[in-house]
Amino acid sequence: MTHQRGDRRYYLSDVPYEEALSKFLDALRAVGALSALAVETVPLSRARGRVTAEPVWARRSSPHYDSAAMDGVAVRSRETTGATETSPLRLGIGQQAVWVDTGDPVPDGFDAVIMIEVVHQLGDNEIEIYAPVAPYQHVRALGEDIVATELVLPENHILRPVDLGACAAAGLTELAVRKKPEVAIIPTGTELVPIGSEPKAGEIIEFNSLILGGLIEEWGADPTTLTPVPDDYDKLRTAVTDAISRYDVVIINAGSSAGSEDYTARLVEELGTLIAHGAAIRPGHPIVLSVVEGKPVMGIPGYPVSAALTCELFIKPLIEAMTGARMPRRKREAAVITRKVLSPMGEDEFLRVRLGRVGGRLLATPIQRGAGVIMSLVRADGLALIPRFSEGLDAGQEVDVELLRPIEEIEGTIVAIGSHDLTLDLLASMLRKRHPDSTLASSNVGSLGGLMALNRGEAHMAGTHLLDEETGEYNLSYVRRYVTGPEVVVMNLVHRVQGLIVPRGNPQKLATLDDLGHEGISFVNRQRGSGTRVLLDYKLKELNISKEAISGYEREEYTHLAVAAAVAGGKADVGLGILSAARAIDLDFVPLLSERYDLVIPSEYYQSELLQPLLDLINSDDFKSEVESLGGYDTSQTGTVLAEHSPGT
Repeated sequence: MTHQRGDRRYYLSDVPYEEALSKFLDALRAVGALSALAVETVPLSRARGRVTAEPVWARRSSPHYDSAAMDGVAVRSRETTGATETSPLRLGIGQQAVWVDTGDPVPDGFDAVIMIEVVHQLGDNEIEIYAPVAPYQHVRALGEDIVATELVLPENHILRPVDLGACAAAGLTELAVRKKPEVAIIPTGTELVPIGSEPKAGEIIEFNSLILGGLIEEWGADPTTLTPVPDDYDKLRTAVTDAISRYDVVIINAGSSAGSEDYTARLVEELGTLIAHGAAIRPGHPIVLSVVEGKPVMGIPGYPVSAALTCELFIKPLIEAMTGARMPRRKREAAVITRKVLSPMGEDEFLRVRLGRVGGRLLATPIQRGAGVIMSLVRADGLALIPRFSEGLDAGQEVDVELLRPIEEIEGTIVAIGSHDLTLDLLASMLRKRHPDSTLASSNVGSLGGLMALNRGEAHMAGTHLLDEETGEYNLSYVRRYVTGPEVVVMNLVHRVQGLIVPRGNPQKLATLDDLGHEGISFVNRQRGSGTRVLLDYKLKELNISKEAISGYEREEYTHLAVAAAVAGGKADVGLGILSAARAIDLDFVPLLSERYDLVIPSEYYQSELLQPLLDLINSDDFKSEVESLGGYDTSQTGTVLAEHSPGT
């Protein structure tokens, strides 16, 4: 599968996902690894989520006697014949009728119960009835629910709370279940530091095991995270051989690629049989599948998105095969992709998307695709598969999406596309707290991109702060130019201060936009189409400052926080952004300009039930107070409708 040049391993081929998984499971079956799980007996109180190792048969019937299903009187049905409202029958208490409560045994010789509500008591010893009853009316017959010796549950059944109740009713106190596969997770990398550390440059907090362990536990296995192993071949070999002797499955996290310190493929090939090194999937390409001493040993990529995806694609079916139980599959929905997505030929790509229903269409908006961007999984509502023989997806194309959230939650999602502002994050948090069924999902594509998405019917609202260079007016001229379809309302969210985001102490003593062109000053910019970029270009032109004179002008980030992070990380000396972003990362700020940030909302949604909780929140004193506390904001016009625009007027 691989060859060696020095200590470095290289791929010879990419195996299609289905083929790689099939070969892996077949190799494990051949050595009995998928049928070797032991059986253990556990009490019902600890059996939820476990998998039955054998059929479950009832030991007793339920109910195990004829019981009253209602409060009333037990009678012999034949003795009630002829009773009518005009000709009632009288029955003697004790001999012909016996008082019973729900659940009481029906006395011997009696076969029906009359509800107390239709019984007329004439005295202590006699009652009157007005209608006949059929045999076993309002009686739970012996074995009505469960009959002794009948099958309660089959083998390979994942036990639910209701199943455990049925087992208890059937006379069982414990169940034979499959032993959970014990899975060892070995994090690798000299750069890893534990959770709670303050990482230095070049160090990474080891959090993948939290993700992998949680997923593995959800799928019915028992994960154990071992001590991280540095990038040392001999130490890794020792850790892996020890884990193989003690666990059913061994997962090596990171080191599965082809770098000089990626040892997993070579190691498992020496210890056992390498089934595949590399699969035609994206992300998750450098997967390692092997069998060592009759046990599955897997190397999965270190990037968190790749790790989570390969875990689901390969480890989940492995656990299912070992336990004999198939986990419930996620629901799927057809959605319309909102923008063109290019994808390399030859790999199945699992694209993370945000979902929202706008104008009757379920829309899928692609999220940042980097394999290291864990927040792309946090924000994702679904996964869209781009097949390996496709070059991507066209805007407007219908795609099949595997849902990561219930469709009911997605139906309550407000889709906001446009410029980034921290107040949108604040709104999302406060909205979810006040209205758990509502979600505000923001995609940051810049002010201009937001207006164009709104015009295409792909959003409920767009955030914008575009300055018209000719008139000095904010947003309205751009709305008139780019929103040619729906009638819209332009509502102010905030006025905010833009300025220079600089390191603590402002070591370069930057004070004006003129300073951006000084020798040795590195700048980080916002992307084309963003309101901040438009504002910067407007002011540079006004001040007669050449863009070419600014080192870093072409470097683009998509949010104010990303600009601040670049400055905090020493990648740039300065960026243009908002005060709240500088404060969030403990940077200094030089205020320069004031601007207006508005929400553009189609009129049909402005009046809708979906947006009403959000609009109420925007107009609330609580929200305005929270915004003011961020710094650099003015909420005096927050929630005010500044204009209404009808295309063609």
